[in-house]
Amino acid sequence: MKTGITTFGTGAFLTAATSALASGGTEDTSGFVVWMFLGFCALIVIGQLLPLVITLWGAKKAFEKSPAEEPLASSAQEEP
Repeated sequence: MKTGITTFGTGAFLTAATSALASGGTEDTSGFVVWMFLGFCALIVIGQLLPLVITLWGAKKAFEKSPAEEPLASSAQEEP
């Protein structure tokens, strides 16, 4: 039963996808402009992520450099 449902679903998807992809009647000539726009968007994303990476890298270095702190329980036992 499960195999029949899967086969039917796959067949229905392929039929719909084939007819949708075969109807490309117009030619798109704006390729260069679209790639320029996508490249500009990528530069914006990298520009936004770069400060985050630098900050996390600095925090990691500071965390590795800091000395280990003693637990509060051990410092309380030392006092008379």
